[in-house]
Amino acid sequence: MSETSPAEPGGGRPGLVPHPLLSVLVAATWLLAQNSLYIGHILLAVALGVGLPRLTHRFWPGAPRLRRPGVALRLLAVFFYDLLVANFQVARLVLGPNARLRPGFLQVPLDMQDEFGIVLLASMVTLTPGTVTVDRDAEHNIMLVHALDIDDADAMVALIKSRYEKPLREALGEAPRC
Repeated sequence: MSETSPAEPGGGRPGLVPHPLLSVLVAATWLLAQNSLYIGHILLAVALGVGLPRLTHRFWPGAPRLRRPGVALRLLAVFFYDLLVANFQVARLVLGPNARLRPGFLQVPLDMQDEFGIVLLASMVTLTPGTVTVDRDAEHNIMLVHALDIDDADAMVALIKSRYEKPLREALGEAPRC
């Protein structure tokens, strides 16, 4: 008898929502891209949010386990708020005098060990206007981030860790490091 659950790669048919966090992100991204809450767009967002992860579940190395959905929802709210604020900040920087720009690179030491979580964290950083994840040093578990405007590098690293990495680790059930 097989020990593989149906939602896991190679384990047969997936559950209705094999990757819940991905489903929510796909649906929310679709609605944001459409800039509309018409019923047709909502239904298509739900169909994409459920359908795409079901179609691609066999390509995933392992289904992510959402251990704390409440924390994930708060993280999503914080992320969307940060997206909104960052858009205005970047617009002000880009449209203002160039002398105000202070671009540079940050080395963000990661406490997260889960590969899926690290990819999700890197994606969140990259999706936030004004920052982009450039590389990850797997040996030292450091993420290299380019930022358009760095006032205080240590504060920006602390912000990424506290606003994104810590709640993401909690949502995925990764134990805190001592």
